[in-house]
Amino acid sequence: MSSKDWIEKDFYAVLGVDKAASGDDIKKAYRKLARDSHPDHNPGDPKAEERFKAASEAYAVLGDDAKRREYDELRSLFGSGAFRRNARGAGQPGGMPFDVSDLFGGAAGGGGDRRFGGAGFQDLFSSIFSGGAAGPGGGPASPRGPARGRDVEAEVALDFDDAVRGVTVPLTLRAPGVCDTCHGNGAKPGTQPRTCPVCHGAGATTRNQGSFSFSEPCRNCQGVGTIVEEKCPECQGTGGVTKTRTLNVRFPAGVADGQKIRLAGRGEPGARGGPAGDLFVHVKVRPDELFGRTGDDLTLTVPITFAEAVLGTDLRVPTLDGAVTLRVPPGTPSGRILRARGKGVVRRDGQAGDLLVTLDVVVPARVSDEARTALESFAAQTPPAAREHLDARVRRFS
Repeated sequence: MSSKDWIEKDFYAVLGVDKAASGDDIKKAYRKLARDSHPDHNPGDPKAEERFKAASEAYAVLGDDAKRREYDELRSLFGSGAFRRNARGAGQPGGMPFDVSDLFGGAAGGGGDRRFGGAGFQDLFSSIFSGGAAGPGGGPASPRGPARGRDVEAEVALDFDDAVRGVTVPLTLRAPGVCDTCHGNGAKPGTQPRTCPVCHGAGATTRNQGSFSFSEPCRNCQGVGTIVEEKCPECQGTGGVTKTRTLNVRFPAGVADGQKIRLAGRGEPGARGGPAGDLFVHVKVRPDELFGRTGDDLTLTVPITFAEAVLGTDLRVPTLDGAVTLRVPPGTPSGRILRARGKGVVRRDGQAGDLLVTLDVVVPARVSDEARTALESFAAQTPPAAREHLDARVRRFS
């Protein structure tokens, strides 16, 4: 089915349904028409055969949700044939003075009508309204003139201490770069690219088709605007070569695992004198043997004895900058968190997080006879823990 058919044929009228008909209504209408006009039921009736073909053609479009949406958009835009030229060449009321066949026939470069059903519709209108030819897959055409280089991504693993304090790391990249021999113009040293005689350096050519103007990349210079007659022996006329380069990347204090650092203009160089892309460095932080991290706070788990938890003690704990003393109050349960303010990760504004110390009461697997005697004496003098809610539940099942 040609694209011209989409504009000129009213598939809703063919099936005898309203434009707002549901998918089920369209299916019922098609089945009825197909059954009544099928050639097997109407042998030798060419009109019935034409009705059957028309119904099948209409259902192939309206029975597919995606094609139906494109068909409705196309019919709405083109005014249901209002763009067709009459026999004398005068535009019909509300239309434009050109033939639809000019647009869909010749516009394809002599290849006949463009087909719809997906990319064709998008290709056509991206060409009409973007002022340039559509590129592969319905996207924009190849850029003309300077073009920004692509972004580059890399990954760096940092030690925990370096990530917290900040560090400068040499990063080696192997990526496309500007050719040093021709300085990016692709021409042999001592020569220069010349302006394309077809597009005169614009990188694009324009042709008229009916009432529309279509712009497309110049085929003579491939949209660059210049032609290299004697190519650079190093880059073979491309203007770029693969290079190994080393950058000193500064990671700020407090950088976190999974964070992405952006270095503007340190990516691939642009084409035809365009700006370079950006370099994005993904940070991986190796775990530390002692410290953990939650946001700007450092975490640390410290074991204490049962006696220290009961009697209390002064606990000496490490930090990134030395050691601090924390007071463990008497009767401290296992799992309590003590806070050392300002001993965490330094924020960008100069403020610092805290060190959160979790106390873990360690129960010894074996004790000496003297310790056992002391514990038994302690237990005899200690009132039992309040377990009324547990005892009540036990009695229910006794």
